[in-house]
Amino acid sequence: MGNENDFPDRRVGRRGLLGAAAVGAGALSLGTAASAAAQPGDSRPGGRRFRCGADVAAAASWQVFAGQRIGVITNPTGVVRDGLRSIVDVMVESGKVEVGGVFGPEHGFRGTAQAGGSEETYVDERTGVTVYDAYGATIDKFAGYFATAKVDTIVFDIQDVGARFYTYIWTLYNAMAAAAKTGKRFVVLDRPNPVGGQAKGPVLKDGFTSGVGLDKIAQQHGMTAGELARFYNGEFMTRVAGKKVEDLSVVQVEGWSPSSLYADTGGPWILPSPNMPTPDTALLYPGTCMFEATNLSEGRGTTRPFELIGAPYVDYRWAQLLAKARVPGVEFREAYFTPTFSKNEGKVCGGVQVHIKDPQRVDAILTATTMMTTLRDLYPGFDWRGDAGRWINLLTGSDRFLKMFTAKASARDIVAAWQPELRDFDRTRRQYLLYRR
Repeated sequence: MGNENDFPDRRVGRRGLLGAAAVGAGALSLGTAASAAAQPGDSRPGGRRFRCGADVAAAASWQVFAGQRIGVITNPTGVVRDGLRSIVDVMVESGKVEVGGVFGPEHGFRGTAQAGGSEETYVDERTGVTVYDAYGATIDKFAGYFATAKVDTIVFDIQDVGARFYTYIWTLYNAMAAAAKTGKRFVVLDRPNPVGGQAKGPVLKDGFTSGVGLDKIAQQHGMTAGELARFYNGEFMTRVAGKKVEDLSVVQVEGWSPSSLYADTGGPWILPSPNMPTPDTALLYPGTCMFEATNLSEGRGTTRPFELIGAPYVDYRWAQLLAKARVPGVEFREAYFTPTFSKNEGKVCGGVQVHIKDPQRVDAILTATTMMTTLRDLYPGFDWRGDAGRWINLLTGSDRFLKMFTAKASARDIVAAWQPELRDFDRTRRQYLLYRR
């Protein structure tokens, strides 16, 4: 994607470029029988067993969708814990939910496509439901899909990884805008943010929107998909769609706190995309994905993407210099690898493997920025991909990173430069949060 996902608008993808009307309402925590509106902070770690929104809704016999014909935006991560089966399969077999269509994001509903790919529109063999190719779908295309599928309610259930350039959150954004325009109900079956609830990194600026960043959020946004939906509705939908989604609900995660990481949940890790194999990958991804904008391999074509970083011109000196930098939460091992596809395919690359030493102290964006500045200072061969650093501008959301980097600024100074805008973003998002920070 730029998520590991590559979201074109189909013009600029990362690989191509590389029920409540009120905003504050709509959070649902469903019991095994009836449901009541839950207030922010209802998720109590240790107080209840961990359950994602889909599990909560399934335990309530899918009552949240009673009398509705639904369209589902999901992928292989959209499962119920009992049996790890797709929510679409379970809904259809239950006979209690009328599924009018499925909308597959990057990599597809069943997950058969690699980065930058999708599954073409087809009829799903198991369920008989039409699956529409929604990767890169515009607002108007989504609206057309909703009309064709004759759906009343749009359901979103995908495991996000917390980074602005992971394209699923922009599928959510465009689908919400289409729902607002067409008067559809929108329900998010929520899942944890695997990298926690803290926002980090630069906020996207005007002039730097693309398929890997359609609007102004931080590089590591620190929200669940449900919280993001509320944020989008309150901050963006009136401008983008002309009005808000009038009926937006979130079925909350139970037994989880944003101070926790995914490994703390005890839940199974289902790859959200082919190059996101572990929770450790997700923890580093908001930073090391920036290497997609360079001439180094970001580890695609290896078993540790976004953890193994290197290039044919890199040697042992990089690991030595990084060890002296004392980056919190991580340590660097000198490593050599040969990517089987993507950048530097078939070439021996020198570099490092980023090892997580203390997950709670990891700052992925500081880590990657430190890695880049040390590369700049060591190797004349370091370079940007594409047109004069355009990709790093899109990934970081402005041209500031590139300008400071080129001016030989330190990693700490680069990170310090975006702190004021990050504080503003953090203040704005607080009113939309569902889980106590």
